[in-house]
Amino acid sequence: MKGKIFLPGDKSIAHRALILSAISSQKTRIYNLPNNDDCLATINCLKSLGIKIKSKKGYIEVFGKGLYGLKRPVKPISAKESGTTFRLLLGILSGQSFRSKLTADKSLSQRPMLRVTKPLRMMGAVITAKRKTKNSKLEEYAPVSVSGGNLLGIKYKMPVASAQVKSAILLAGLFAKGQTQVLEPNKSRDHTERMLKLFQAAVKTKNNLVSITGNKELVSPLKINIPGDVSSATFFAVAAAILKDSKVLLKNISLNPSRIGALRVLKGMGVDIKIKNEKLKTKNSEPAGDILVQSSKLKGIKVKRSEIPFLIDELPILMVAACFAEGKTTFEGVGELRVKETDRINSMTDNLKKMGAKIKILKVRNCEDIIIQGVKQLKGASLKSFGDHRTAMSLVIAGLAANKVNKIDDLNCIGKSFPGFLTTLKELGQ
Repeated sequence: MKGKIFLPGDKSIAHRALILSAISSQKTRIYNLPNNDDCLATINCLKSLGIKIKSKKGYIEVFGKGLYGLKRPVKPISAKESGTTFRLLLGILSGQSFRSKLTADKSLSQRPMLRVTKPLRMMGAVITAKRKTKNSKLEEYAPVSVSGGNLLGIKYKMPVASAQVKSAILLAGLFAKGQTQVLEPNKSRDHTERMLKLFQAAVKTKNNLVSITGNKELVSPLKINIPGDVSSATFFAVAAAILKDSKVLLKNISLNPSRIGALRVLKGMGVDIKIKNEKLKTKNSEPAGDILVQSSKLKGIKVKRSEIPFLIDELPILMVAACFAEGKTTFEGVGELRVKETDRINSMTDNLKKMGAKIKILKVRNCEDIIIQGVKQLKGASLKSFGDHRTAMSLVIAGLAANKVNKIDDLNCIGKSFPGFLTTLKELGQ
């Protein structure tokens, strides 16, 4: 693989840019918005809430209506399979004076929502959701109905670090009386805090504590440039590292410190990664730069539990990298992988074992570790994507480095985050 590429905008930043633009009182232009299923879900949800959004050449325009300008939707609104859309909108809808219902498609309807609905209820939102008892514990799932308004600020200590849950609470805090505080056990990605500051919200951060004071109208920056998606970049970085005679330059990629955990892990494994033009800044306070990756000899390392929140989305492709590393690689405390779009521990372990990988799952109390012993070569096999975009993309990269042809049952799911993934890969292929 050789060449340079520009990647679609960072999906996490895009969701937040769209939502905050909608509840500011000005028109906002957003450049390099990724054209994927998840971002389209957010756009359609906002349109259902009365927000006008126009597509232009090279950017989109969002016509904000202020904190309290959203309209009651005439029917339930669907987040499709976008967990970020669903959870962040729960926070926004909790602050509205009307009743609304959020629905989801099959996979997202099986993901836990009590972690979000619980703190929002504490703030005063009236929420009903589908309930099930799983492993003797009560859990809540989509669809979720919300009657919002009259929120009060709370101080919430999160049991598990989660950027989506933190974001939902902070967004609800925009509409709450007084101050809302969120304390995390470990700091998760901070795109919401950065975007709130860009829109001049009364938000403060100190270590793992984030606070926001409500009922302050947002002020749009008028233009937002979204840097390339670093999660997507990781797939190309791993491909360049494990394929011989490869050199890939990834242009204008997000270098948010809370998102480059996967790059730090790859560096620790011995991958030749260089950051160039690091001072390059976007107009949304998110750092960005170019990433140069070359073929490398990988070694096994231990990835600690405290690092996992910073690379949870990239773990599937890091598991592929570990298969090509000399020695043993351990990923500690990876249980959150079981509650993503699919059970990614299962999807990746099942497929990589078929390709000849040596993988063990070690359970200690409530903690799960993945242990991978590097092998010299993966082989061809018939593989299943499990309808999960990151599993599918990871298997494509693993297949490129295997010694025979791999057959993957379904790649349509890749459209969730990166519709142009295969085309971009072909452009780099030699």
